[in-house]
This record gives sequence, structure tokens and C-alpha cells, in this order.
Amino acid sequence: MLTIPFYKPSIGEDEIAEVVDTLRKGWLTTGPKTKQFEREFSQYLKHTHSVAVNSATAALHLSLEAIGLKAGDAVLVPTMTFTATAEVVRYFNAHPILVDCRPEDFNLDVADAERKLQAAKKRGENVVAIMPVHYGGQIGDAAGVTELARKHNLIIIEDAAHCCPAFYRDNEASPWQTVGTSGHISCYSFYANKTITTGEGGMACTEREDFADRMRIMSLHGISRDAWKRFTAEGSWYYEVIAPGFKYNLTDIAASLGIHQLRRADELHQKRTRLAELYNELLKDVAELVLPRVQPNRIHSWHLYVIRLKLDKLTTNRADFIVKLKEAGIGTSVHWMPLHMHPYYREKFGYQPADLPCAASIYPEIISLPLWPDLSESDVRHICG
Repeated sequence: MLTIPFYKPSIGEDEIAEVVDTLRKGWLTTGPKTKQFEREFSQYLKHTHSVAVNSATAALHLSLEAIGLKAGDAVLVPTMTFTATAEVVRYFNAHPILVDCRPEDFNLDVADAERKLQAAKKRGENVVAIMPVHYGGQIGDAAGVTELARKHNLIIIEDAAHCCPAFYRDNEASPWQTVGTSGHISCYSFYANKTITTGEGGMACTEREDFADRMRIMSLHGISRDAWKRFTAEGSWYYEVIAPGFKYNLTDIAASLGIHQLRRADELHQKRTRLAELYNELLKDVAELVLPRVQPNRIHSWHLYVIRLKLDKLTTNRADFIVKLKEAGIGTSVHWMPLHMHPYYREKFGYQPADLPCAASIYPEIISLPLWPDLSESDVRHICG
């Protein structure tokens, strides 16, 4: 029995009351509270358009559909990510070109992306987009990705699943910017263990009205705009299907959670940051560990706290280390096995571990420790002990 689980969401009375209010009013699927959640999310992260959907995977899929990805096209995707980032590319029978990570923050290595892109062009592939993932909640090389995209006319779709909120600036003289500022579309996750949660859910955000309109239409069966309004007083029974869309809409029950989670986002972020700082303080003298570091000109969301084991200094391996923590009642996880090491990508595209050496070398060393807003300082001290 775990006494300290890997994650537990922080759900307050306001969230509970809002869900109960939704149940009592009887509008359970996409409706006014989903629209309110979209408006408030846009205001919070300074986006022009926000489209609420039932997962970040759906948001990524809709993003690629909106930019017109076609079978045979190619997209640059980091190998150090959850499967969703690459699998949505395969939905189109397109090619995810896997890119290595940087050792300092596990984010996409832009220099390797350039090499992979040039090799793809020599093979005659049409590379149309890049999908950087901000690992653990720390924004990667935004300037480098932007320059690469400009140089090669790529669309940037940011997988910002870990990043509500996270901030960056180009240098100390530059203003702070919210996550998603440098992308054409940015996608967020509200899964149960994310920085804010709706249980299951996601958001696709963009400054381009054409992208937003297309994603909104395709999120609900390809039905013409504001289909949900046909059941309201101002709506009409009439609708038209203009494309074969998907069933990706977010419910008002989920949005009821999201409205108040979003209003608490700064508070929840501050709590995670304090706990990450406590981990760093308590573990700083453990010579067998490499601790996560906030890179210059970044404000980390601290969705994950990932340590690296210096295996050459240990008489154990990662698997046994995790077992021992579990025996002590402490839940952990691993984020992630690099995509190029999974059977599907090995067999389909012929990847070998050494093809992306940084990710392959880091993978056996990483463990994600518990980090959630209501985790107590005494729990962190127990874990570190």
C-alpha cells in the first residue's frame, strides 16, 4: 500500500460545487461552461482562440488536421515524449521523424532536428511541421525552434501538455512570455495528473482564426459552427456536416472542474515550485544523483520532478531502486522510454537505440518522484530520507 502516491489531484470545494451545479442544471455535455472555460483559458495564457477538447491527444490531432497534414508528409517529433505526440502523426499515415534531446533539460535538440530534417529532404520527404514538447514543464529552445521553422517554412505545434503555466524569455533584457507564444498552435493537457485537471481534457490554442475555426468544427463531427447552440433558446434545429470530423468535444462537467482549477493555477504552481525547491535543497549533497535544474530565462511549471541515477556510483539499477521506494510506500514513475526504443517505432521505421544516443543514455537513469500541490513538506523529507 503506497502511503505517498506518485500523484493526487488537488480538488477544492469550489470545483465540487461547480460540478454539482452543472449536474443540477442538466446541461452535461459541451455547453456554456465549456465556453466559459475556453474564454478564461485564453485570458490566462494570453491566447486569441482556445478550443476545449477531451484530451491533449485530440488537440494535437486536430492541430495536424487543421494545418492540412497529408499522407506521406513528415513531422519532426522529439523521441523523449509520450506516445501521443507521434501517434497523431501516424493517424494521417505521415512520418514522425524522431529527434534526440538535450542532456540539460531533456527537451528537443534543435541541432539534431536540423540534421534529421536535412537528411529527410535528401530522401525527398516533405517536412511540414515540428512538434516540440516542453519536458516536465520547462520550455525548451523556443528561439532555436522558431528560427528552424522560419528557415524551412515549418508550422510549429507545441505539445505544452505539462505547461499551465510556464514562461520564457530570450534573454534577461527581454520580456517574459507565456508558453505557446512562439508556436502556431499550442496544445495543453488536463489529464488527472497534470498541473490543472478536468479529469480528462485538453485545449488547442492559436492566434489564427482559420486554424481555430477548423479545429472547432472538426472537434464535433465536422458539424457547422456552434452546433451545441441548436439545443438552446437562441439556436436552430438545423445544422450541416461540412467534413468527416471527430468526437473530441469537452463536457460541461469536465469544464466545471477546469474553471476553478484554472483560477487556482498560480496557487498550485507556487506550491509545486516550493516543493521542487525543497527536493533540491534536501538532495543537493547526494553524489549519486543528478537533480533537475531550471535553465536560464525559464520559469518551470514543475509538472515533473525527475532525478537521474549515477549508475556508475551505485550497486543497484533503476528497476530495483523503484522497487525499494515502493516497498517504502513511495510511488514513482518513469517519463519516458524514448519513442525510438519502443517496438512499434523499431519495427516500423528501423530505429536502433544508438540512433538517438542522448535519449537512449538518459533513459535507464531517470525516475520521476512524487510532486503534487498537496504533498506535504514532511512527505518530501521522508521521500528524500
